[in-house]
Parts: sequence; structure tokens; C-alpha cells
Amino acid sequence: MKACLFTLCANLAPPAPADSQEAIKLFISVDLEGIGGVGSPLMTSSGGKDYGTSRQYMTQEVNVVVAAIFERIPSADILVNDSHGDHQNVLHGELDPRISYIQGSIKPLGMVQGLDSSFDGAIFIGYHAKAGDPDGFLAHTGSGSVKGLWLNDVEVGEGGMNAAFAGSLGVPVILVSGDSAAAAELGQLLGSETVTTKTAETPSSARLRHPDVVRTMLREMTGVALDRLSSNGFSPLELGSPVEIKMRFTSTTHVDVLQSIPGMSKVDGYTVRYMARSMDEAYRLIRLMYRFVSA
Repeated sequence: MKACLFTLCANLAPPAPADSQEAIKLFISVDLEGIGGVGSPLMTSSGGKDYGTSRQYMTQEVNVVVAAIFERIPSADILVNDSHGDHQNVLHGELDPRISYIQGSIKPLGMVQGLDSSFDGAIFIGYHAKAGDPDGFLAHTGSGSVKGLWLNDVEVGEGGMNAAFAGSLGVPVILVSGDSAAAAELGQLLGSETVTTKTAETPSSARLRHPDVVRTMLREMTGVALDRLSSNGFSPLELGSPVEIKMRFTSTTHVDVLQSIPGMSKVDGYTVRYMARSMDEAYRLIRLMYRFVSA
């Protein structure tokens, strides 16, 4: 009889917490343009009106995602990389103390600094659409001087480029948040879960969801993404090697000067081409090109 009661109780017991599984390692890259509550260019600049409010919203969104992860997997190893502007936006002192945080823009891998093959998944928070997307809010790719970027003939923005770097390491992107154009672009390209924080009214104005609503959605979709990840429901974006880079600019001067890089060729007056041996090489070179055309 006792054995029967034990079996019955066992069957009625709640499922074991996710942490009974192997602990996971997650990488979070956080940009600013796609954060909930950010609806004007001034809110994304350190000298702009309400930039302080943007920093608070940005920090709160990171904390919501982190809390949702720790709620399911208390032993998770989480690295957050500040990925906007000077990469000094998140309020470090207000972050969950259990995470690690990378701050500062002088880093060779920029938005994916710290990411390596030991991670189980990546999360992109507050992202924007690629350059030229007519439905995007503050859409751009690395620099306002870049009109388009292609990797092995796949047009990508910052999110796609970062995902391709992650994919070269075997790391899938499991969740992306940002404006409706970014969510559509990256959801289709990556097959990741998405959260839409706003919709562009014009390229520089947005119809916003309330930050509380966005945070609720982020919490829910983080759980959905973790469930999918636990059942191997995501595939990394793998472009293979070598990686052909094609980048189109707003000025012919950029093209003329960039031809000084060994191996760089001119496709037309506004476009250059380079064949990189790996995604790591491609990523580092593209960042240098961003720096040059933004100078």
C-alpha cells in the first residue's frame, strides 16, 4: 500500500525544475535602437534628450531576460555584452549581480565580444533592421555610410552579421527583440523567437509598445526560447568558409580608399568585394571598414 501511495505521489509531483538538466551558458548582446520605449534618435545618443531614460529601459530589459533565465536555470552562466555606440550604456550597478558584463567599445569583436563555441545560445536585445529597410526604425548597418552588406550573397544587417559569427561557432540565436522590421528580418533569417517592441511610423519615429508590455513579452518569450533550446529546436546560421564580403557605401571615395586593403576589389563605384578565409576574419575586417567610413 505504501508503495502504491509513493507511486501516486510521484505521478502527481510537479515536473523537475529545468536546473535539474545540465546548466547552460548564454550570451546576450544588447543594442539600444530596438529597446521598448525608445522612439526618437535623440534617445539613442549620450548627449540627447531622455538618453538617461533609455539607459534605464535598456537595463530593465536585460534584467527581465536574465531573471527569466535564472528562474528556470539557477546555475546558468550568462555574459552580457553592451553593443550600442560607445558600448557604455547599460547601468552596470543595476544589473543582476550573477551575470558577467562587458563594457567599452575598443574590442575587436564589437557586438559579439566574448562569444565563443562554449556558449549554448545567444540572445539579441534591442536590435534594429538592416540599412535600407523602409519599414525599420533607425535602420542601419554599422554606419550611416553603409548602404548594404552581403555575406556569401546573403544580405544582412548587424543582427544577421552577428548571428553568422555565432553560427560559425555552432551557437544559435534563440531570441531577438527589436522593432517590427528587425523582428521580421531576423525571425525569418534565423528562425529564432522574437519580441516586437515598436513599429516605425517613419524612419526616425516610432509607435511604441509600453515598456511594461515589452518586458512582459520578453519574460514570456525567454521561457519559450529556453524550452526550444532544451529540445535542440534551433539551428545556427552557418554560411561556411570562405566568406565573400560585399559592402556598398554612400560615397565613391570610401570605395577608392578601401581598395588599398590587400585583396579588396572594386565591384562598382559604390561597392567593394573581399574574400575572407573565415567568418572570424570577415567580422574583424568589416568592423575596421565601419570604423574607417564613420571617421
